Amino acid sequence: MLVLNGCVEICLSVPDPRRSGEWYAELLGMDKRYEHFPADGRPDYVCPVQPASRLTLCLVGHHQDGDDRFEETRTGLDHLEFLVDRRSDLDEWADRLDRLGIEHSGIEEPGSTRNAMLTFRDPDNIQLEFFWRAQEPSSP
Repeated sequence: MLVLNGCVEICLSVPDPRRSGEWYAELLGMDKRYEHFPADGRPDYVCPVQPASRLTLCLVGHHQDGDDRFEETRTGLDHLEFLVDRRSDLDEWADRLDRLGIEHSGIEEPGSTRNAMLTFRDPDNIQLEFFWRAQEPSSP
């Protein structure tokens, strides 16, 4: 049987990998894992890692002109969801987003489920969520 090791490395195309890498590092308490600098000195690959979970985000610059912003309604990535263990963790993340000056939805609890989420966007408009999944009630 093929088995994955549980670590996730996500690569996102962004116009400024250094800016995005610093933003994610500050938000999620990430450390620099590695960077690649091409001959022109502009980083085209910045990869911070979150030490506890080992989640790695690689921010990739393709040196294209233009100011395309992310749009989740196009084919490809819809959003990134970071799972939290407790519903109260969302309150702490909302406070952190406020301290960092990052706009967010406030904690939302859709009527169709007991789950809760906190939605916000990165500097390139990529939709992000902190998500708490309620445990299913035990069957008798």
